[in-house]
Amino acid sequence: MTTADQKALTDALSAEYAAVYAYGVIAAYANTDRAKLVAEYTAAHRARRDATIDALKAAGAVIPGPDAAYTAPFPVNDPIPAAKLAVTVESDCATAWRSAIEHADSPDIRRTALTALTDAALRLATWQSILGTNPATVAFPGQD
Repeated sequence: MTTADQKALTDALSAEYAAVYAYGVIAAYANTDRAKLVAEYTAAHRARRDATIDALKAAGAVIPGPDAAYTAPFPVNDPIPAAKLAVTVESDCATAWRSAIEHADSPDIRRTALTALTDAALRLATWQSILGTNPATVAFPGQD
């Protein structure tokens, strides 16, 4: 694994750490009808975080830890802001994994990043749809 691969994965890992934390907040305030969805998406981010850590460990890279806490970009105190936070989280993850595709040297890392980008884009579209955003997706997820 090259230095570029390690940096790409480390940057994406930061987004996954933030996502796992944020989904704890989302779970606390999301509509109770969305509990299964929130649990599924939390598990997906945990699995992606763990797989990214494993890949970095296998390469002998230094694994950064998560921040002690993360600050939501706006107050989250009911289901609508919780869904908006989920949109922000999935958008941030899509951006991080898209960047990994662009900066990684290894085809395997780029494939992993593409899968992660696709997963984040699908979750993003689901949350956008829940919020009534039309269209629920964009042509190039993760591109700001």
